[in-house]
Amino acid sequence: MPDYTAKTSFRHVDPPALGVLITNLGTPDAPETGALRRYLGEFLADPRVVEAPRWLWRIILHGIILRIRPRKSAQAYRAIWSDEGSPLLAISQRQAEGIAQRLQQKLPGPVHVSLGMRYGRPAIRDALRELRERGAERILVLPLYPQYSGATGGSTFDALGEELRQWRRVPDLRLISHYHDDPGYIAALAASIRDYWQQHGRGERLLFSFHGVPKRYLDNGDPYHCECHKTARLTAEALGLEQDQWLVTFQSRFGREPWLQPYTDETVTALGRQGLGRLDVACPGFSADCLETLEEIAIQNAEFFTGAGGGELRYIPALNDRDDHLDALVALIRRHLQGWPEAEPGYDKTTIQHERQAGAERARAMGADS
Repeated sequence: MPDYTAKTSFRHVDPPALGVLITNLGTPDAPETGALRRYLGEFLADPRVVEAPRWLWRIILHGIILRIRPRKSAQAYRAIWSDEGSPLLAISQRQAEGIAQRLQQKLPGPVHVSLGMRYGRPAIRDALRELRERGAERILVLPLYPQYSGATGGSTFDALGEELRQWRRVPDLRLISHYHDDPGYIAALAASIRDYWQQHGRGERLLFSFHGVPKRYLDNGDPYHCECHKTARLTAEALGLEQDQWLVTFQSRFGREPWLQPYTDETVTALGRQGLGRLDVACPGFSADCLETLEEIAIQNAEFFTGAGGGELRYIPALNDRDDHLDALVALIRRHLQGWPEAEPGYDKTTIQHERQAGAERARAMGADS
């Protein structure tokens, strides 16, 4: 049962603030088997991620997968681990800091930005509590998944509900579920690819690789597949590409059932067999570089390509903390903040402080502690 008895730090005199919660998938604490077992145990136990009968999946997960996969995954993580630790976490922290700096410069009222991961640490639960302690009475949530899927954005919103159902006072809440066709996001994607081509030359084909999901999810109404294709089409149009110069594939499949196709590894291998000289790969569904881009694409799939007879597979980095990416995210956030007092031009800090002080005095007169 929820426990509403915990006392929070709310005081009538404190001015309200906006909170912005930035989220991403998450990462293990270390590239070690034990850390991967904990992380994968949390990730793969999510019914949004694996839609299977719970009793059967628990047997498979704990009896087979968590006995085998953590060691292999730890080895893959070691290949990309940096002095900063997990690339995804380090980049996500820089993204949150950059977004906070921009919002504090642009918004008239107080705003606080917190980072929470769906799995692992820092947890969404802790990020929400941090915003509450900093006086956020209105919270906007932005999962950094441009294309919506129930397994990503939907699961994030589940985690929000699980935490907020414990709170006595629930904040005003707004959710950004996707931004796959946002003009600023598309412009940043196109610019990042152009920048790469200017520095390294242009490959013969451009492959957009998105994380896959079981095809069954699409059949049951998940919009992810369509949103991925729209992102790729808009980016290709912004780059002025012809239809035969780019293609869309899906990576990271797991298990035996059909996933969204065509598969990245099979496509890369086929292009290698055709003798393609240079293949450029971008992953627009990943807002920050991580295991799936740095190891699966830049290492594994590069080996598939050359091993099949291709020349060179070149991975184009994710948008990460590029200025145009953060500017686009801040513009997206500001559009969704419209109507909240702290985001409006008429916000007057002095007036707000006087109103809160008067409210605190009235509350004390009626017996409140603060």
